[in-house]
Amino acid sequence: MGQARMKKSRSFPVNRSAVSPQDLPLVVLPKPGRDGGGTVMRALWKRRTVRELSERDLSLQMLSNLLWAACGVNRKKGPFGISGRTAASASNSQEIDLYAALQDGIYLYDPFEHTLAPVAAGDLRRLANNPGQAALSAHAPVQLIYVADVDKLAHTAGYQEPGLQNPDIQKSYYFVDTGLMAGNVSLFAASCGLASWFHNCNKPGLAEKLKLRADQRILFAQTVGYPSPKGKSKN
Repeated sequence: MGQARMKKSRSFPVNRSAVSPQDLPLVVLPKPGRDGGGTVMRALWKRRTVRELSERDLSLQMLSNLLWAACGVNRKKGPFGISGRTAASASNSQEIDLYAALQDGIYLYDPFEHTLAPVAAGDLRRLANNPGQAALSAHAPVQLIYVADVDKLAHTAGYQEPGLQNPDIQKSYYFVDTGLMAGNVSLFAASCGLASWFHNCNKPGLAEKLKLRADQRILFAQTVGYPSPKGKSKN
């Protein structure tokens, strides 16, 4: 992977021999593009859930654009002096961490540096599906995993709303904020000829691999890739 990411590869580089996160390098993503895709209205007309995806790789540039669309930094100074993101969040707490399960491991997306930091090695994409659907699109190139960091809500650098200390209100906020990010992904996919599917996941299996703290919550996953020739639109 190290050599491949130094050149303009058509697909995301893979290190199949990796056995631990230390074997995987930090992935420096190319700058997200400012052009391409279609209009928002056109993307809305095309948006649909596709559960059968091909194994065709995404280019590193496409992966970069996808992650940035989900929750990347689009302005250095947003609300409360904090960097603004492509997806809104409660009090600009930015409490949803985005992980990407790829063929060689799971990475944590850093929107401020626009990099992918390795967290777990090996092909763990099946864990991003429900156990009963583990084989469905298991080899799609990217499984996005949404994880809520409750500490970021409780200690937000944004507006100090009292409700951010209430577990029920916290839950409502991080579910909504996840939906905003997933909506960005769905529209990005529709505008670029990709397919996407938002779904539940194997939470215990992922929690073990990601080694999360007690105040982090695995919420949902979203499969992204090119539609399979046999894929069918469901909803």
